Order: sequence, then C-alpha cells, then structure tokens
Amino acid sequence: MTVLRLSPAVAGAFPDTLVAVVTATGLRGHEPWPATAAAQQDLEQQLADGAWQPADESDPRIAAWHTAYRSFGTNPRRIRPSVDALGRRLAKKGTLPRINPAVDSYNTVSVRHGLPAGAFDLDHVTGDVEIRYADGSETFTPLGEPDTVENPKPGEIIYTDTTDVLTRHWNHRDAHRTRVTEDSTHVAFVLETLHADRDEHLLKAAAGELQDLLGAHSARSTVHYLSPARPQITT
Repeated sequence: MTVLRLSPAVAGAFPDTLVAVVTATGLRGHEPWPATAAAQQDLEQQLADGAWQPADESDPRIAAWHTAYRSFGTNPRRIRPSVDALGRRLAKKGTLPRINPAVDSYNTVSVRHGLPAGAFDLDHVTGDVEIRYADGSETFTPLGEPDTVENPKPGEIIYTDTTDVLTRHWNHRDAHRTRVTEDSTHVAFVLETLHADRDEHLLKAAAGELQDLLGAHSARSTVHYLSPARPQITT
C-alpha cells in the first residue's frame, strides 16, 4: 500500500487542484495492446485530417500550468509541462512516441484531453509519495539518465518519496528509478488539473479512458482523487 499526499502548502497555493490516481495491478506489458495502438493512430489521423489539434499555451488548460510554473520559479517555455511538450512534439512530427503499452496509453490520454499525466512503478517507490515544495536538499535522477543527479531548486514543486524526487517541476519529467517499463506490474498513473471547477469532467473522462485501456491488460485497476479537500489517498 502506498499513500499519496498533497502537502498543505501546495493545496493552499493551488486550492482548485484535482489529481486522478489510476492504479493498476497485474499489468501485462509484454502483450499487444490493440486498443492503445488504435487510440494513438486515431489521434494521429485526426491531426493529419485537420479535425483536431493538441492544446497549446494559448489554451486555458496549458496556460494555467505556465502560470503555476512561473509561480515557483520555472520558465515554462524552457522547461515545459509534460502535456505541453508532448503536444508540441505531436504537432511537429505528426506522431506520438512509442515507448511501451502502459506509457503509450497515458501519453495518448494526456494529449487528447490536454491534461498532464505521469506514472510511477510502485514496486520501486519507497514509503509515501508527496506533492510538495522542494527545500533544495533533494536529489533527482532524470528518466533515461541513470548517472545524472540533480537538485531541485528550493520552492520548486515536486513529487517525492522517502528516497528522492519522482518528478521535477510538478509534472515536467519523471525519475529513472520509478520509470514504467514492459516489466512493470504495479503502477500508479496520475492525471492533473489546476482548475477542477472548469476541468473536473475532462479529468474524470480521461481517468475513465485510461482505466479502460489498462483494463484488458491488468488484473485490477482503481481510480482515486486527490484534492485539497481530500489531501491523502491510499492506493
């Protein structure tokens, strides 16, 4: 069991935050996921046909994250929120990256709904997970760079467990240690909004869509919601 917690300071600064936590157990990442592949192809085709385009920084969903990043000292045009970076990549290349089925699933749902998403392999998480302000003493090893160690700046919002940082700049980049691979069987996926009053329906639709994609390839999945009104959940 892993506890996820929203710190009082972050809850106070962003009182309309809502985080969907979709937890899957018994994931089977080595088998084909045809529904995920079809969802990726559908989105790419819609983009090619001009029927849809990813949200950019002029969209209120992305603009809210730019404002949040600036509030804790991060330049969002240099270090972009994950959904912003993914949408820009899709608009430029016309295709989504193919990583592995679980990651491809949350990337597709993220960019379709304009909401940041990430995931942690819970078998590599230590202790509780908290969304809080960094004090500057924490360490972070970026995804794909196992020999690199960074220190978040004091005041930067991070996801962290009892070992080190899981995500820098709230949702910019995940850590190498808790990355999701084809071998991951117990995973927590997160989808986020800063404006639940406006986007709660989008977040819940996205969480349901992700749960559907995971359902055919896992033993069990659940959805919980983390907010200032409910700042702690157990997966």
